[in-house]
Parts: sequence; C-alpha cells; structure tokens
Amino acid sequence: MCQPVRKAYYIIHFLKKMFIKDETITLRRAEPEDAGVIYGWENDRAVWRVSGTHTPYSRFQIEQFMLDNNDLVSQKQLRLMIDLTETGQSIGCLDIFDYDAFNQRAGLGILIDKDFRQQGYAKAALELCIEYLFRDLLLHQVHCSVDATNIASQKLFEGQGFVLCGRRKDWIKTAEGYLDVLEYQQITSIYE
Repeated sequence: MCQPVRKAYYIIHFLKKMFIKDETITLRRAEPEDAGVIYGWENDRAVWRVSGTHTPYSRFQIEQFMLDNNDLVSQKQLRLMIDLTETGQSIGCLDIFDYDAFNQRAGLGILIDKDFRQQGYAKAALELCIEYLFRDLLLHQVHCSVDATNIASQKLFEGQGFVLCGRRKDWIKTAEGYLDVLEYQQITSIYE
C-alpha cells in the first residue's frame, strides 16, 4: 500500500473514534443526534453574518448534513462539537472546511453558544483543534476569516498564533453598510 492511501485510511479510522479532550473541553465529531442544538445555532440570525447564512435551515437539512456531508476526507469538511468535559454539555462547534490534503491546509471556524462566551472555552477548543490539525493531520497551514468588527474573534485567533495576512474590502453586506473581512493564517512546518 502506498503512503497516501495509508494516511487517508488512518484519517478515516481516526475520525470514526474522534474524542480529543483536556480537563475543560472535549471535541468530538458531530452526530445526527446533535441536530437539535445545531438547529438553534444555525438559525440564530445574530450569527448569520459570520456564517454567510441568508435563510433558515430545517432540522432535516442539518440531520442530512450530519449523515452525508460531515466527512473530512470525502467532503472536505468536518464539524466538531465542543462539549464541556465534566458534564458533556455541547456549548459550541468547530468547522474544518476546504480541507486540502495535497496542499496540507484547511479553513477553520468556531462558534460558542452565547451563554458560554467570554469564559475561555473558545481558546481551549481552538488550542485542541489546532494541535489536532497540525499534529495528527499534518497540515502545513490553517486559515480563517473574521469580520472587521468582531474584535473578540480577532483577539482569539491572534492569541493562538494566527497572523493577519489580508483584508477583503466591503466583503459583507449588512443593513448598516458593507464590512471588511480580515484573513488570518497560521503556518507550521513538519520540520520544526
């Protein structure tokens, strides 16, 4: 078996049993049973600007995504639930998207339920996810987009070693006018 095939098998096998955790946060692959909580987050109009959503999702659409599209290897995207390690309560999610195994890169997005923000959970989840992406998936770089008014997200990603690498002018249309989007990336080397 050639090396690329073994690596792909390893990723599929690993993702079926995914639990990455520390004393505070557990990251796990989203399941169809998570559709209820995800339904609430995806249909919260306050976060539509961040997610690029313009219309509500049905619970059925979310369940189908979990069944058919939540696979990093075949669909190039994966949603991880962020659970509190102590209680198992789901408090947010991480999206890995635009996964490119050849160029060793992926996009990353994070959402924390409004009742759990500003408590360090996003930082803990992001640390675990970045370690997974660089150590286990052997990615070379991870990127994210943050609207220019989202200071909390800018500080979060900058605090985790992401570097501002670009600005998209007037990228997001809102009722108040257009917003810029800031592009961040973190690059590592497998030779470090």
